[in-house]
Amino acid sequence: MDEEREPLSFEEICTRWGEEPERYLGSVVPPIFQNSLFTAPSVEARSRRAGRYIYTRESNPTTDILNAKLAALEGAEDARCFASGMAAISAALMSQLRSGDHVVCVKHAYYPARALLQDYLSRFGVEVTFVRGDRVEDFEQALRPNTRVFYLESPTSINLWLQPLEEVCSLARSHGITTIIDNTWATPIFQRPMQLGVDIVVHSASKYLGGHSDVIAGVVCTSRQHIEAIHREMTLVGGILDPFAGWLILRGLRTLPTRLHQHQQNALKVAQWLEQHSAVHRVLYPGLPSHPQHDLARRQMSGFSGLFSFTLKQNWREAAVGVVDALRMFHIGVSWGGYESLALPMLIEDYDGEQRWGLRVHIGLEPPERLIADMEQALRHAEDKGR
Repeated sequence: MDEEREPLSFEEICTRWGEEPERYLGSVVPPIFQNSLFTAPSVEARSRRAGRYIYTRESNPTTDILNAKLAALEGAEDARCFASGMAAISAALMSQLRSGDHVVCVKHAYYPARALLQDYLSRFGVEVTFVRGDRVEDFEQALRPNTRVFYLESPTSINLWLQPLEEVCSLARSHGITTIIDNTWATPIFQRPMQLGVDIVVHSASKYLGGHSDVIAGVVCTSRQHIEAIHREMTLVGGILDPFAGWLILRGLRTLPTRLHQHQQNALKVAQWLEQHSAVHRVLYPGLPSHPQHDLARRQMSGFSGLFSFTLKQNWREAAVGVVDALRMFHIGVSWGGYESLALPMLIEDYDGEQRWGLRVHIGLEPPERLIADMEQALRHAEDKGR
């Protein structure tokens, strides 16, 4: 494929980029190289290495196609896929950190990522400061002489706070600090952080990239400057992606742009309806004008996915649990990003800092009218019980 042509669309990248059907007997779907090793016709050929696959822990034709697609989607120079989102996050962080380094992390980032920094890497002399992160001043005030990484997640996946990425990245560059962002919520379809100055982008590919709730995977997208260290973490720590899991994500990517736009359309309808409901205190969704960072969201994102939260006027746990238990079309589950709608009761920090009980919901691909009707009966049921 000619790389000098005009930029490819997301749809073209998802369906064609990195694939060579003629190389695989004209197969329109790339084959799965579900093997551990690759042999050579001679010792001399084996020793040359260049252009040859050797062992799947280092590289594999199936995952190489996926790496190429994901790098192109993020506008990165290269990518490496991992066995889980946490394997990707761990590799990204450990590739940049040494004993004595300091990290500034968004306090509402994905909990296991926070635990990795606070409970695990602290054993090896890495320090962390958690900040709200919705202002660049939060990062500026947390700076130390040994600060090496800003760890970002925008929007965060429970309270949907954003970081002003261009300002934060400008601050980081001026101090020689590496920026890492979890872009799982928006995906590259709706946000391309590297264009805003971010150095390393990570994803849980288990979510929207896979899209069918049938695979666990992660990815790191970055520059050639950083990819060697990322690759070293992958091969030494061993959190490699299985070729079959990689093939499942390749399959999921083919519908990613279409799915994301439908998730957005459905979520906006449900969020707008919830915002008017008498039982709802606040809807936390960057796609709504009522979100205090809506203007920032429109500047640094081109769209909004299907995950958001809302808090209840009945501010106690039993009310949130009652709504979730009364839902019929929403599954109760911890993940998100698949075709199905999900709900969980949660204690959520609101924009004003108040802790309130509510629900985190993922709006799937079901008819939004059916989801709204289900939410209506569940909220009514909880209101009746609370009287």
